[in-house]
Amino acid sequence: MIHTREMLENFEENSLASYGMKSKDSKGRKYPDHEPDYRTSFQRDRDRILHTTAFRRLEYKTQVFINYEGDYFRTRLTHTLEVAQIGRTLARALGANEDLVEAICLAHDLGHPPFGHSGEVALHRLMKEYGGFDHNKQSYRIVTKLEERYPNFLGLNLTWEVREGIVKHETEYDVSDASEYNPDLRGQLEAQIANVADELAYTAHDLDDGLRSGMISPDMLAGIEIWEILREGIQWKDHQLSEVNRHRLIRHLIGLLVTDVVQATSDKIKNAKAKSSEDIQKLDYNVAGYSTEMHRRNREMKDFLYNKLYRHYRVVRMQVKAEQTLTNLFQALQAEPSMLDDQFQALIEERGLERTICDYIAGMTDRYAIQIYKKLFDPLTLP
Repeated sequence: MIHTREMLENFEENSLASYGMKSKDSKGRKYPDHEPDYRTSFQRDRDRILHTTAFRRLEYKTQVFINYEGDYFRTRLTHTLEVAQIGRTLARALGANEDLVEAICLAHDLGHPPFGHSGEVALHRLMKEYGGFDHNKQSYRIVTKLEERYPNFLGLNLTWEVREGIVKHETEYDVSDASEYNPDLRGQLEAQIANVADELAYTAHDLDDGLRSGMISPDMLAGIEIWEILREGIQWKDHQLSEVNRHRLIRHLIGLLVTDVVQATSDKIKNAKAKSSEDIQKLDYNVAGYSTEMHRRNREMKDFLYNKLYRHYRVVRMQVKAEQTLTNLFQALQAEPSMLDDQFQALIEERGLERTICDYIAGMTDRYAIQIYKKLFDPLTLP
């Protein structure tokens, strides 16, 4: 049996909850574009995102640890894949559209510059007088303008719903500007699920990487409620944490958080009596999230990670070096634009000098930024 797009759309109609977004009900694309025979529109969006240059570059962009610090630590790419996996699990359990969630998850960090949050802070400061820099907005620019892969339009020509989900990507660290996408409405359930999956994933894997690196020890976590629940859950009483037990603890953490999100979100949807995707968007609160109790426990863990991992002297030293690297690159190119590659020099008239430099730097991987830095500032390195 061949599963045509029409059959896949009918499957969505029969299997998704009434509030799940059906691909056949999409508001469509900005430019005329044929739809494939064997994929829904959201599946096609997912595939287009996967094939972008920006997505491949995530492999060498920092999550917490700089790429060259070790092959075992997460990168932006592995983080993105973990977010997509968790997002699909949540969507499947709640009757939301898995393909739409996956597309939003895969695109949510496309605009991140090198060196993680430090790179974003540096670029935003440097671009303060020129419109600022925000990785959410940069992700949107990538899928609507910067990726040039088709003869008839710039960007990927994604569906409205995926673009809206990217624009309305929010965590406690990222606040969206959705002025062109029904700003009075919240993100659809699928966008909210992607947001929760992002926070859930980085809390779990940052704890994992912190323990693996030795910057966090089990004794430091003693007394943190969710950590004690995890220890009890796998019956681990030792002070020395083996690799197997670390994996067991992190799996258990993800399982606890996912289960809580599914139950808490389902309860909120039922209490709101939401029957459609629009019903959820019209609410004055997000339905996707933790229960009150789990939110408190998760908040305690995140505060611990901020104080003991993100502010660890080794991480802070790398952050300072990263900000200095990008600042020096930006200012050098600003002072002498002829050092830009020819393809970027050609964009200055259209985008402006500073935005062109910002796009150039934001697209760099960690190692490429370091390589260009050496070419510009190390007299022994050939330009």
